[in-house]
Amino acid sequence: MMAQSILLEVCVDSVESAVNAERGGAGRLELCSSLMEGGLTPSLGLLQVVKQYIKIPVYVMIRPRGGDFLYSDQEVEVMKKDIELMKTQGADGVVVGALTETGGVDAGLCMELIAAARPLPLTFHRAFDMAYDPAVALETLISLGFERVLTSGCDSSALEGLPVIKRLIDQAKGRIIVMPGGGITERNLQRILEGSGAEEFHCSARSSRDSAMKFRNSCVTMGATIAAPEYGLKVADASKVRSLNAIAKNTL
Repeated sequence: MMAQSILLEVCVDSVESAVNAERGGAGRLELCSSLMEGGLTPSLGLLQVVKQYIKIPVYVMIRPRGGDFLYSDQEVEVMKKDIELMKTQGADGVVVGALTETGGVDAGLCMELIAAARPLPLTFHRAFDMAYDPAVALETLISLGFERVLTSGCDSSALEGLPVIKRLIDQAKGRIIVMPGGGITERNLQRILEGSGAEEFHCSARSSRDSAMKFRNSCVTMGATIAAPEYGLKVADASKVRSLNAIAKNTL
């Protein structure tokens, strides 16, 4: 039995993207900073302002740095503190993920984060795609009480990982929501939804926009050598969100 409607979650890292995503018909936001790095913990200021503009649920990414998902005690302290603060500013849910050095879900650490987030619902993010055994990892997440897991099927994109996503959804049998994400566009969404039976999906639905800066210093970049272009912005596009939603409706 398929859901009455398929829910679209959009990951956003600005107020403008949040507004555009809601306007386009998104059902939920995943709020991050630094989508270039796959999404990190957003600022409290960003959450506060987004909540002033947005009515749909806002799930907040809790990820203190880029790179792997093996965290030190100090990083865990930061994550727990961030969760406490985000709760005070109206977060509707929390997005976390942590692994052991051997690639299992770090159940002990997840229990600490779940306790800090209570009573908010939790999504386990794409750290899942770095796990050693997805079937075992899924059972761990179910036993911990996660509401959903975001996954590309442990591959470079949700389209590549489609067979694994389908397997995970079949394994879950409704005990956890398996939400495909990773490279989802208007071109491949129908195949992903029909091939997986997913009832939620996740994307950024972004368009590039040129900076409004008239003066430009081309000698300087602010980050690493593979940084984003300094004078280009990527923003969620309401019309893209709208057309993704239309495809999801037609797939039903």
